Amino acid sequence: MPRLDGKVVLLSGGASGIGAATARLVVREGGKAVLADLDEAKGRALAQELGAAAHFVPLDVVDEPSWQAAVAATVAKFGALHGLLNAAGVGVRNSIEDCTLAEYRRINDINSLGTFLGCKSAIGVMKASGGGSIVNISSVLGLRGAAYAMAYCASKGAVRTLTKNAALHCAQMKYNIRCNSVHPGYIDTPMIAPRLEQSAGNMTGRQALEELHPLGRLGRPEEVAHMILFLLSDESTFSTGSEFVCDGGLTA
Repeated sequence: MPRLDGKVVLLSGGASGIGAATARLVVREGGKAVLADLDEAKGRALAQELGAAAHFVPLDVVDEPSWQAAVAATVAKFGALHGLLNAAGVGVRNSIEDCTLAEYRRINDINSLGTFLGCKSAIGVMKASGGGSIVNISSVLGLRGAAYAMAYCASKGAVRTLTKNAALHCAQMKYNIRCNSVHPGYIDTPMIAPRLEQSAGNMTGRQALEELHPLGRLGRPEEVAHMILFLLSDESTFSTGSEFVCDGGLTA
């Protein structure tokens, strides 16, 4: 039996990167994927590629009415909501001295506030659908600091503890909703593309990032998607409020 047979999953950031890789797995494993993204062209193209089991909805993750509309459109299209992936995010290099207030707010709004709004908007509908699973994309930099990524670390650390709060709330309220965070290392996605060709001493940016990982390479979106698939499926029904790391050994 497919691992997501009959399950409906809403994916923020679903048009590219980890979100798109996960959407492909959701459909392959018998589920319905609702791709929610600001990039309408990419989102609609992927939905068309995936066929009748996929649907695109526009989403601005920092806008609560936009989230409410995306959840409502999901239910209108497929009749329920069983899974949520909060994968939309941005990353910017800055230190605590050179980060502007506007930049700090932008990064935290998209990465942290967007995840909060996604959870808040989805929980009631997931409860009405019989329960399900929320997966929030944090980062290895939500587990430790990095001098060059202050705002990003702060936002992803917030995602980590927000996840625990949501998990405990849903457990206490007997909603049958689990919530876990996934912490990737550097994954070969559009978000880090600008860094790959920059020089880093006598190495390219790609070589420098690859060297951070004991496995000697960047991760692939599909590798993170398989971990997310496990958490969305009924194979992980005793896991909630936990961190799942996919980082090629970086944090070790």
